[in-house]
Amino acid sequence: MINDRNCSGNGRSHVSIILILLILLLPAGCGPSTAELAAVDYTPLPGNDWEVSTPAEEGLDSDLVAEMYLEAAGLETIYSLLVFKNGKLIAEDYFHVGSADQQVNIHSVTKSINSALVGIALEEGCLTSVDQKMMEFFPELSNQIPDPRKNEITIRQMLQMRAGYPWEESTAELFELLYSGFHASTLADVPLVRDPGTDFEYSNLTSHILGIIVARACETDLKTFAQEHLFSPLDIEPGFWQTDWEGNYLGFSDIHLSAYDMAKFGLLYLNDGEYNGQQIVPADWVHDSLQIYSEDAWKFRVGRNWDDNAYGYQWWSVHAGDYRYNLAWGHGGQQIVLLDELDMVIVVTVDPLHGQHGDEPWRLEKSSLNLVADFVASLPGQ
Repeated sequence: MINDRNCSGNGRSHVSIILILLILLLPAGCGPSTAELAAVDYTPLPGNDWEVSTPAEEGLDSDLVAEMYLEAAGLETIYSLLVFKNGKLIAEDYFHVGSADQQVNIHSVTKSINSALVGIALEEGCLTSVDQKMMEFFPELSNQIPDPRKNEITIRQMLQMRAGYPWEESTAELFELLYSGFHASTLADVPLVRDPGTDFEYSNLTSHILGIIVARACETDLKTFAQEHLFSPLDIEPGFWQTDWEGNYLGFSDIHLSAYDMAKFGLLYLNDGEYNGQQIVPADWVHDSLQIYSEDAWKFRVGRNWDDNAYGYQWWSVHAGDYRYNLAWGHGGQQIVLLDELDMVIVVTVDPLHGQHGDEPWRLEKSSLNLVADFVASLPGQ
């Protein structure tokens, strides 16, 4: 991806061949012309249930939106890009093999959904406090914990990624252990790399254990709980959801949702946990989840407009231009973006790049992340 949004140079698939060639031949340093931007069609598809509008009617510069869609068309792995403003769908398009009914593996966007389920479990009385200890829910492992610090890990620390468990991609051994499929017992075996409650350390295992805690506390499986208390009220029918070898639905990854499904979840959080007049997630839980508990959480460079990356309760936040936004972020560049100041939700789905890690997949993932960050940075401050 070209980091300068004004130098984007690839045309989208359904733009005319002539327009594509014109864009490709743009000299370095030149942005698209007014005519080229006018040719970009991001009109929402007919026949959906969303209230639709246009960027101009909702107070956005149409050219800035067109530039983002023009840039999106040049990305190698993008499937969909949706923009909602003031609760209305104002821009929508699909690329490559993407479509409105396509369900993709949202990877770690699952973590933000899992966080919502923790909040609902508290509201339902299954859980009593975020300060409950992790080991309270694993009595069968009480005599198998070699590190006494694990007995002090709380749900709050797990939500904040401060439990002390390591990032599994840091070593091949940990990565293999994560995907061994045995997770409840793995919490005893994986060594802590930090004291609980001290520093941020991203951990898939931590998020998965949170999901197991919800399931055990509510005496059901995580998918059934999610379907009853979250997906059904949002009119979402999720696709495949991976389980571990012990039958636990993954709390850290591998739910398959459509871009519309992701948009519903984003709008739910943008509106303080309310959707279509129903309070689905407690408003105070939404507020607490989107706070900053760890500054500078992501140490790797993403792009020139991706700054001050921070972490809440299984939600990220980023500063771009004049705005800070929250996002649910999954491998490959899946995103649900909440821009509260502008009452805006942006959804991006991409090729999940399943099982692909390293420099090239990270380059592709950054192109998706920068697409949104560069757009947000281009928006004038209020």
